[in-house]
Amino acid sequence: MTIEEYLDLKRRVIQAGYESEVEWAAGLQPCDNALAYYQEYAWVVINSGMRAQVAQLIWGRINEARRAGRTATSAFGHKYKAWAIDRMWELRDEEFALYQAAPDKLAHLQALPWIGPITKYHLARNLGLDACKPDRHLVRIARGYDETPEEMCARLSGWTGERIGAVDCVIWRAANLGFV
Repeated sequence: MTIEEYLDLKRRVIQAGYESEVEWAAGLQPCDNALAYYQEYAWVVINSGMRAQVAQLIWGRINEARRAGRTATSAFGHKYKAWAIDRMWELRDEEFALYQAAPDKLAHLQALPWIGPITKYHLARNLGLDACKPDRHLVRIARGYDETPEEMCARLSGWTGERIGAVDCVIWRAANLGFV
């Protein structure tokens, strides 16, 4: 992908109403508290294997249940994912301390329930590590340029000065919207 192609995708993503998402990805800082750690974990677990728009609806139901003192299990029909989210809620302080102390944060994340070899990058990016998630969209797009997603996002990051995770976010959203 050329710099011109990337900047055009970014412009189109912003014009489509996703400027706040692009700004969020550009401004990510390392996670510094257990509640944010839990929220990012729960979001990635919900989001894995489904469209972001559907995950957003489920996320709203889970947050509403949490505010009412109920469990994720009461708001989400996937019993195994809901169990994992409820378990992380119970252990959020301990799990966050383990994450902070982990010398290999990616390996630590992949050991969590419902976090695998691809979703660990999604969670890492959302927790403020500068990483891209090599999901099916980025793999397909990068392959078209004879690169890996990591190579493509790092190269574009170097050209633009943007975080790797921000480049990933722009390209992923562009793919999600059917622009690429």
